[in-house]
Amino acid sequence: MGIYFAKYKLVIRFIVLFLFTYALLSIAYKYYLEFSTGFRYFPDYATNLVAQHCDNLINSLGYQSSIVPHESEASLKLIIEGTYIARIVEGCNSISILILFTSFIVAFADNIQSTLMFIIAGSILIYSMNLLRIVLITLAIYHYPAYHEILHTIVFPLIIYGMVFLLWVKWVRRLNMINKRNE
Repeated sequence: MGIYFAKYKLVIRFIVLFLFTYALLSIAYKYYLEFSTGFRYFPDYATNLVAQHCDNLINSLGYQSSIVPHESEASLKLIIEGTYIARIVEGCNSISILILFTSFIVAFADNIQSTLMFIIAGSILIYSMNLLRIVLITLAIYHYPAYHEILHTIVFPLIIYGMVFLLWVKWVRRLNMINKRNE
């Protein structure tokens, strides 16, 4: 048993770090959601912030948009030119994706400074891409409502998860180059 543990030490380290980080951040996020309901921002601060940023971006593109709280669920309605187009729910705020991204990077951590800098830069990039994704899907649904399902379930998740995957590849390649230089 000890031979296998020694042989797969790096794999075990990755799995343990990934699962620990993912569990810790997920529990923290669960408590954030639990305690953020009923405060100033509806449905929660992060979702409200994403909705506000999307509304600002859509307005800057020359459309008349607004966001209003949904009457019967914890979401915000995104309205363009007086037409209710989409709802922004907690899952749209990209925090779950950021938790997944961060857990992977921590599991492959280099040194604290470079790991933290990559997590911050990657998170900003993922958040920005998420905003663009929501804006694009909303405008696409506004102009092409028949394609709502394929846009929402296939094309746009591919964009955000594709971005995360590319960042992971960049991080692993960077670490691989550092390891080769140190050999």
